[in-house]
Amino acid sequence: MYAIRPVPKHYAWGSHRTLQHVFHLDEHETQQPLAEMWFSGHAQSPSPIMVDGVEQPLTSMIERNPIDMVGRRGSEEFGPVLPYLFKLICATEPLSLQVHPVAFQARAGFNEENRAGIPLNAPERSFKDINAKSEMVVALEPFLAAVGFSTRTFALRNLELLRLPVAQRMVEALNSTATQSAGESFVMADEMMPIASAVWSPARKRLFRAFHAAITAQETDPQELLDDLQHARSLTEHTRNDLAFDFAIRAAKAFPGDTSSLALLMMNPVRLEEGQSVFLPTGTPHACIYGTAAEIMTNSDNVLRAGLTVKHKDIVNLLQCLDCRTSTPVDPSNSQIATMLMRDLAFYKPNVSEYMLAYGQVDVQHEPWPVINALAKRYDSLVRQISGHTPFPHSGPRVVVCTQGSVQVISEADSRVLHQGDAVFVPASDGWAHVEAVIDGEGEPQGKYLVASTPF
Repeated sequence: MYAIRPVPKHYAWGSHRTLQHVFHLDEHETQQPLAEMWFSGHAQSPSPIMVDGVEQPLTSMIERNPIDMVGRRGSEEFGPVLPYLFKLICATEPLSLQVHPVAFQARAGFNEENRAGIPLNAPERSFKDINAKSEMVVALEPFLAAVGFSTRTFALRNLELLRLPVAQRMVEALNSTATQSAGESFVMADEMMPIASAVWSPARKRLFRAFHAAITAQETDPQELLDDLQHARSLTEHTRNDLAFDFAIRAAKAFPGDTSSLALLMMNPVRLEEGQSVFLPTGTPHACIYGTAAEIMTNSDNVLRAGLTVKHKDIVNLLQCLDCRTSTPVDPSNSQIATMLMRDLAFYKPNVSEYMLAYGQVDVQHEPWPVINALAKRYDSLVRQISGHTPFPHSGPRVVVCTQGSVQVISEADSRVLHQGDAVFVPASDGWAHVEAVIDGEGEPQGKYLVASTPF
């Protein structure tokens, strides 16, 4: 196994302390917000790994030794690449109402921007690679996000409380009929629908028009927007509606006058406690609101933004990729996606072939982990008590990060003690691996860790 260093990403919505504390960074790192730490095989931001005392990009090592590094199955299925991108993120304010593209849209967008001569690192670039991008989030602390479209009833119950013209326009869109759509009321929205909308239901078209109204409206008076949201919040009668308004109010404060904050009132408000998770398929509109989490995704940096950001917005491409079906947020801990809970370990395995995640605790005294107890209560019928060490998937590449205390990573080929902020890349050639408590005085008796891996 190899020591691996994450690539820091400094964005305005990050924290001045959280990730800096986890990774024991120098004091100068606290002078600017740190939003993400990437354990990455992405071509634009590869993580350095230590090989025979010399740092080398992970991408280079994989290209030279694909069978050893990512395994035969991974090489045949994905090529000589790390098939996932693994991050720790910390958001102190809302960020980016966004969508991730499916594969054909990513390829088309990447090639089109290449033909236009847009550099890969240009701020106006939307497509950094040809890969589709789904992702999964596991909360390390309470984590807030808006994920996917909620029901029309939920959206109307929220929006009808507002007096703003944009909100009234959204209500009109949600109540629109086929006759109205054929006229001039929503002609601009209808012209921006993807070709597939020819077979959409009227309900999906209504959602599209309402979302379009929120993200294409001109900026409004910031105080008027905030006052209207706060007044409407005082009128709500349900906890879920309260949460949606809380998200929209946070967004309106962070991005004054940005009417795309109203789109959050159409979406599912999600609050994750430590260890809880949500899966984001391609095309799903979402926005992180607040909190610290682990994210794992396909090996892609493709992001299409609609608002709540200082970065480049690509509304045209976003609308072409937008999934306008109502949905319930997908929890990778449910019976359809087969999470296993053990005494001190939870697996999160969405229905994708590129990645999965594990979150665990080690304890010399074998004290119970409250996170597992809480998950066990929520998913009682799924819990399987397994004795002894349970190895992680072993035929592909793994990244192990110690997030608290100390842990010992043991594979068939090597053994390392990790302290908080340390991480190792465990190649496929290392075979079986597991994580144990440190019992020889090299570290603390307790520790928490994350393992990113392929599911094979």
